[in-house]
Amino acid sequence: MTAIDIGLPRRLVEFELDGEPVRVPEDATILDACTAAGKSIPTLCYGDTLQPANACRVCVVEVEGSRTLVPSCSRKVEPGMVVRTDTDRTRTSRKVVLELLASATDLSTTPEVRGWLEETGAEPERFGPPAPPSDDRDHRQPGEHEIPDGMTAATVRQPVKVDNELYVRDYGKCILCYKCVDACGDQWQNSFAITVAGRGFDARISTEFANPLPDSACVYCGNCVEVCPTGALSFKAEHDRRENGTWDEERQTETTTICTFCGVGCNLTLHVQDNEIVKVTSPHDSSVTHGNLCIKGRFGWQHVQNR
Repeated sequence: MTAIDIGLPRRLVEFELDGEPVRVPEDATILDACTAAGKSIPTLCYGDTLQPANACRVCVVEVEGSRTLVPSCSRKVEPGMVVRTDTDRTRTSRKVVLELLASATDLSTTPEVRGWLEETGAEPERFGPPAPPSDDRDHRQPGEHEIPDGMTAATVRQPVKVDNELYVRDYGKCILCYKCVDACGDQWQNSFAITVAGRGFDARISTEFANPLPDSACVYCGNCVEVCPTGALSFKAEHDRRENGTWDEERQTETTTICTFCGVGCNLTLHVQDNEIVKVTSPHDSSVTHGNLCIKGRFGWQHVQNR
């Protein structure tokens, strides 16, 4: 019997994971157990600072006795449960999900997704070449749909929204994982500046009445940028460097320090390239910030640049 320690001592639950008996704390999820056991489970919508949204369905596993595959990020372990993470069903499901996402969405800035596509044998191009970018999807009338031409794969590509100097919204990369909505809403910031608008394939992240960010309830904390898994939300400095071809993460260094704007003591991780700060994040394991910052900590670093 293998005991997996993933936190403080709690009552342990015994179950079978890929043929091996394991024990984990009773409130652990299947994904927690897999991670602790060194098993790599792909996931896009999972965030370690947010409650699981069960949106992407890339992390599904097979549980004996369950009619359907279950999302490992939210399913809690149960005594005697029998879990399989690498079966024909799970591989096929992940392949189809990744194909559909990659055919409709620009995943070029999504970490690790290229490896997952190769690992599952996903072929997004089998749905046809991507359809040309549409106009701003926020201005479509409710219930308005475009008849597909049958020759191209429908996409969510649209013009990039650049309406402020702090961060950019490229919803052509959005997979509707809801992480930004949760971070902006009752799980962290409580600003409720963004939500999901539209239905079906026309569903998208939007502000109230599709107003520009400066006219919305956004307080520019950037916590939505912190949790975005695909680069749909990014620092304007990062977006500009990607546009001109100078963004290079391999040349970047990271230095964790303390924010000096007030006495709270938030942890900042400065990402520096060519002796210039290009973005600021915060450690998710920080007991003060849990990855969250305010506008000063997230974006108030320009005064230290040598311009």
